[in-house]
Amino acid sequence: MNSGNVLAFAIMMVVVFLFAVLLLLERRSTKRMIKKLNEMLDCAIDGSFAEHTFDESLLSAVENRFSQYLAAFSVSARNLAAEKEKVKELLADISHQTKTPIANILLFSHLLEEQTLPEESITCVAALREQAEKLNFLISALVKLSRLETGIFTFHSSPSAIAPLLEEAAKQFTPKAAQKEILLVTNPTEACAVFDYKWTMEALCNLLDNAVKYTPAGGSIQLSAEEYDLFCRIDVADTGIGVSEAEQAKVFSRFYRSPSVSEQDGVGIGLYLTRQILSGQEGYVKVASIPGGGSVFSMFLPRQAELLQNC
Repeated sequence: MNSGNVLAFAIMMVVVFLFAVLLLLERRSTKRMIKKLNEMLDCAIDGSFAEHTFDESLLSAVENRFSQYLAAFSVSARNLAAEKEKVKELLADISHQTKTPIANILLFSHLLEEQTLPEESITCVAALREQAEKLNFLISALVKLSRLETGIFTFHSSPSAIAPLLEEAAKQFTPKAAQKEILLVTNPTEACAVFDYKWTMEALCNLLDNAVKYTPAGGSIQLSAEEYDLFCRIDVADTGIGVSEAEQAKVFSRFYRSPSVSEQDGVGIGLYLTRQILSGQEGYVKVASIPGGGSVFSMFLPRQAELLQNC
């Protein structure tokens, strides 16, 4: 091998060595940046993120931009937490400040109804009591909605049988249904699901309340449940006035009321609250209906096989 070939080989080896060194440095720099970004994310998650000083390199510029983004995100998260706390305090104040006055109005209206009053006064007292009950219901519903929408309340779901839920809900509404000569039937079931009993009862009672309200005298309401692989379906089927296809997507909106039921009592919160409750438990609600042919409102609750083994 002549001297020229030796020199060329030496140069090539030097180039390969330098390339390897540069590649190693590049990998170390990239690894350092990834590690730094990962640390930034960890700090942002646990709320301890703070900005640092960076040099003028390209990698450091990326770190700096990422740092600015996380700093803005941390500020937004703190502001959101502060706003949520303010909402929580406001809801507590509203609930506390209105509970006693409304309770007093209801108490005194009941006391007045027990007195011997002129005919026109009896009508006024009955109207006073009715409006106070509506106000009490409205404030209670709005507080529940706000707690759900702001994430103040968390669901405590557990594997449970559906039958006790249906039986308790039916027990609450049997007297009201009997007053309208409506037959309320609960079909036996061995279905199970994973749900928060208290809040799911609230959702089911909202559906039952609507069924009784919009089913004419002599009609019927049927409660049933059916299991699927991923969900358990609870049906509230009635022989009421029904819901038009155009309105079926709207009835779950907040404060929506169909023009066809404007003469009926209500504020349009019940179905929206039901949807929020089920959504918070990874479930959903839907309706199938024909105007004049009744409605079937279906609640879908999640089923987790590993949790339902002993149900």
